[in-house]
This record gives sequence, C-alpha cells and structure tokens, in this order.
Amino acid sequence: MHTDIKREGWIEKILPPVLRPYAALARLDRPIGIWLLLLPGWWAILLASNKPTRMDGEVWEFLVLFGIGAVVMRAAGCVVNDLWDRDLDRKVARTSLRPLASGEVTVRQAAVFLALLLCIGLVILLQFNALTIFLGVLSLPLIAIYPLMKRFTWWPQLFLGFTFNFGALMGWSAVTGSVDLPALLLYSGGIFWTLGYDTIYAHQDKEDDALAGIKSTALLFGEKSRGYVAAFFCIACILLFAACQSLFLIPAALHLAWQLYAWKPDDAESSLRIFKSNRDFGILVLLGLAAI
Repeated sequence: MHTDIKREGWIEKILPPVLRPYAALARLDRPIGIWLLLLPGWWAILLASNKPTRMDGEVWEFLVLFGIGAVVMRAAGCVVNDLWDRDLDRKVARTSLRPLASGEVTVRQAAVFLALLLCIGLVILLQFNALTIFLGVLSLPLIAIYPLMKRFTWWPQLFLGFTFNFGALMGWSAVTGSVDLPALLLYSGGIFWTLGYDTIYAHQDKEDDALAGIKSTALLFGEKSRGYVAAFFCIACILLFAACQSLFLIPAALHLAWQLYAWKPDDAESSLRIFKSNRDFGILVLLGLAAI
C-alpha cells in the first residue's frame, strides 16, 4: 500500500516505543516539510541582513531560532492537520496509517502534545522584537484553518502558501523591525512557489481525494496541471527576482524548469520525488542570496 508512514526508519530504530507515535505524528521522519517552512524565513533573514539596518551579531542567532521554530511549528501544524483530518485520512491509502487515523494516538494525547509544541514555539517567538511576535501570533489562525480548506475550496494549496511562507515576513521583521516591499515580494513569490509544488504533491492522491470528496488544485486543473504549475513557477521567479534583484537566482529558476520537464503527473512516485526536490530549489535561492 502507498503510505506516508514508514515503519523501517530511524524513528523505529532509535526512539523508545512510547515516543514513536508522536514522532510519526510530527512527521519528524520526513523533514521536507520543515525545509519548506523554514527556507522563506531564511531567505528574508539573509536578504534583510544586507541592508543598512542589519544586526550582524544577531543574524546567526536568528537563523538558529528560525530553524528550531520551523521544526516545532511544522510539527504543530501536522498535529492540527491530523486532528481535523483523522476521519478523511482513513479513506486515503497514503494517510490511513497516520497515528490519529489508525488510533495509535488518541485525540486527547494529540491535544496535549499540540499544547506542548505551542508552548515551545511561544518561548522561541518571545526572543524576537514586538512586530515579529505580532506576525507570529497572526500566523496561528492560518495554521488552524488551513486543514479545513480542502473541504470548502478547490484551492487549499493557496492557503498552504499563505501559511508556509509567513516566515518571509517574520524573518525580515526580525532583522529590520519593519515589513518592507522586498519582504512582501518574497512572501508573494513563496505563495506562488507553494501553489506549484503542492499541486505536484496533490497529484499523488487524485483518485482517493475524488472518492473522499477532498478538493485540490490537482483535481481542479486535471490534465492542464503542468501548464498551471509552469505559470505559478514563472510568477514565483519574477517576484523573487524583483525582491532580490540578483542574477544569482538563475540556477534556482533553472531548477524549476527541470522540475516541469521531469515531472510525470500520473505517476505518484514522480510527483513525490519532484515535490521533495523543492528543498533543493529553496537552498539554491538561499545560496543566491548569500552570494549577493
């Protein structure tokens, strides 16, 4: 069965049995989500640190705090997602063995785990300035409502974009104490990037989603998905180039072109592989910013 819960990874080999379901619930064995949440924040920190308002001694501290925060808040987002979706997850082959869907973790246990994660996230958030704290709190409703969007709209990938790229605003504000045009361009570019990569990801579940009544851009676009993803990636590149004003982002743009060439929309393994390669795109953008 095609499932995203693997029982032969490091979680099973290293962690004691009592912790394994929680690590699986937090998707700690699949760090791609951490990368995709973290990288927009790191982009903004590096771009903002090249401005006259930079605080050189704190940049590395910000990068580390954002790294820890991404691990914690991605885990929290996964718990929220699985709490909302536990009944739907049972109907989809890829998600039917998730801890809440399978009954391995109870709703009460998941709620306590979520509270612990949010407390850790709050401690991290309080290390930043007032505007960044405000933005962090502002992102919480997005984390809470995103999992519901697949029930009401064909565009849940757009709401994921709003949520996952909030770090671009927070990273910029952490360094500068403000939210300026480059941060808004990074945020907007990240949203279109997410629209592209999460449409690719959603192609894994097209048949099951249709049967379960789950909406997605993959189902909305159907056979036209490659064209839509190409448009989203093009807009993302334009916005990122506008934010950074550097040709060092060309390798990242070429990587997106490769994704479109290599992707086979009707092959679940291809969709997953191309989706995961977006970590490499994000790192290429990061290296381009470091070279400015």
